[in-house]
Amino acid sequence: MNKIYDKITGIDLAIVAVYLIALLVIGYLASFSARKKNETLFLANKSLNWYNIGFNMWGTNVGPSSLLTFAMIGFTTGITGANVELYAFLFLLLLTMVFAPRYIASKVATMPEYMGKLFGDSTQNILAWYALVKILVSWLSLGLFSGGVLVRQILGIPMWQSAIVLVAFSGLFTFAGGLKAIARVNVFQMLLLITVSIIISVVGLQHVGGFSELMAKTPAGYWELIKPASDPDFPWPAVLLGYPVAAVAFFCTDQAMVQSVLGAKNLQQGQLGVNLIGWLKVLALPLFILPGILCFVLFPAAQPDEAYMTMVTQLLPTGVIGLVICVLIAVLVATIGSSLNALSTVFTNDIYVKKMNPEASVKKQIQVGRIIVVAGCVIAVLMAIALDNVKGQSLFYIFQSILGFLAPSLSVVFLLAVFWKRLTRLAVNFTLSWGSVFSLTVGLIYLWILPKDGNPYFTWPHPFMISFYIFAILFVLAIIISLLGKAPEPKTIEAEAIPPTSSKVKWLFGLLGVVIIIIYILF
Repeated sequence: MNKIYDKITGIDLAIVAVYLIALLVIGYLASFSARKKNETLFLANKSLNWYNIGFNMWGTNVGPSSLLTFAMIGFTTGITGANVELYAFLFLLLLTMVFAPRYIASKVATMPEYMGKLFGDSTQNILAWYALVKILVSWLSLGLFSGGVLVRQILGIPMWQSAIVLVAFSGLFTFAGGLKAIARVNVFQMLLLITVSIIISVVGLQHVGGFSELMAKTPAGYWELIKPASDPDFPWPAVLLGYPVAAVAFFCTDQAMVQSVLGAKNLQQGQLGVNLIGWLKVLALPLFILPGILCFVLFPAAQPDEAYMTMVTQLLPTGVIGLVICVLIAVLVATIGSSLNALSTVFTNDIYVKKMNPEASVKKQIQVGRIIVVAGCVIAVLMAIALDNVKGQSLFYIFQSILGFLAPSLSVVFLLAVFWKRLTRLAVNFTLSWGSVFSLTVGLIYLWILPKDGNPYFTWPHPFMISFYIFAILFVLAIIISLLGKAPEPKTIEAEAIPPTSSKVKWLFGLLGVVIIIIYILF
């Protein structure tokens, strides 16, 4: 595969330079505005509109890993990878109708703070530290690792160099402007991502000879969304049972995702923003998976994990290369920037202000948040290098496995906290502490000690199913512990304080659900 660097022209470099300068200016202006209004970096002063929220959540979700993994899945298995995007509708609906109204009614800045209002300081402390670990591993490190893989494919430089350059720029941007800057620029960045991906798909289809020719030149199974139980990559039981465990934790409880909703002007703006990301996730099929299928037809000798970059280097004209690099910068800044902001928000609000310095001024909180951004950058680089040494696993399986092992305890406690009033503090704290230790230990064994490939002792189930089994065990234990203990006191957040959902939001989600059902009928 040709390196993009070999095809870069002066025009490409000028486009990239202008884009980088524009990002830093936006970050500075957002920071200057915040200083004038005495705002913090963290929730954009509750100023985000629905389109800021939707594009920011999508930008956080659609990191560099999506460009690589979805194209790789398209190259190797076809459209079946779209299941994780279409199935997400149910969990975005859960966030909109169940979790978001409670979060906004409780007037919290972080997920640990919300659980602290329900179960006390001990729960908030445990969840705060766990949230920091989750953000560092599942967002910062994985995002930086996959971004480093992209840069390595482009320039051929080592992972440690790629990681340092990427995290330095993303950290500088977050350091300057916080969530408001990230949310503002993500609208433009995600539109840019859509434009470039459409160009790749359209040019690829032209080279193949049209959609009918593409279907004729690919195996029939490439156009099936639902795979049999025997399928090694996406068996339907694993998708049906295992994916929801990660999806609940990811969309409904993760600070990096939910912080955009918490920064909404009001509940309806937050809910409309979540609806927008649902529509955007439907685009994963034509924008990210289709290029991989096209690469399979046009360049069958390519490496699957290089499918997206192969399409870029082989099909796009010289003048567009700079635009592609800008898109790579866009998805990296979106993912890493939101992760760094989430990291600093959780530490500053739930640990520093809560325990270390309750009287901290806004200025002092911003200083501490920025220190955490720098520390997060350093840790993320080290962890990205460690992930690069995981052997026998594709990027997709590393990504899904880590999320699957981090998710069960969070999904259990948040679901039970909302739907079962009998849940006790002891059950929550046990699940978040010892339950997480159990889940992460299984993950450590799966990824490093007895990996899937080369393990002579036994055959691992699908990663989704491992996550489901852990979830089921912790779910049952949480119920048993709660029933054996004293019934809890009434929660601080009362049902009557939860605002209603507008009919507009309900109709839009109903329409989105109909569209997704039609897609499943067609494929």
